[in-house]
Amino acid sequence: MLKPLGNRVLLEVIKEEEKTVSGLVLPESAKEKPQTAKVVAVGSGKVLEDGKRAEMDVSVDDKVIFEKYTGSEVKYEGKEYLVVKDTDIIAIVE
Repeated sequence: MLKPLGNRVLLEVIKEEEKTVSGLVLPESAKEKPQTAKVVAVGSGKVLEDGKRAEMDVSVDDKVIFEKYTGSEVKYEGKEYLVVKDTDIIAIVE
């Protein structure tokens, strides 16, 4: 399994519905980039100036909303993931 370092978080992006309510299939160019994901793994936190680590605000299995067009796409064992900094996550969905 992948283990992110520092203040990074490994996300599994939740794919959005690819059809309209009326059943039309949307082309790739018309689709919004997904912003919802499930947290798969969490790094150990950012090292602060005093040498301590900042606690991460998210945990494994949290459903989160992240900023558009952020992070690095990674493919591992046939699955696609997104690695983002903890500051790129803007909300936890409860």
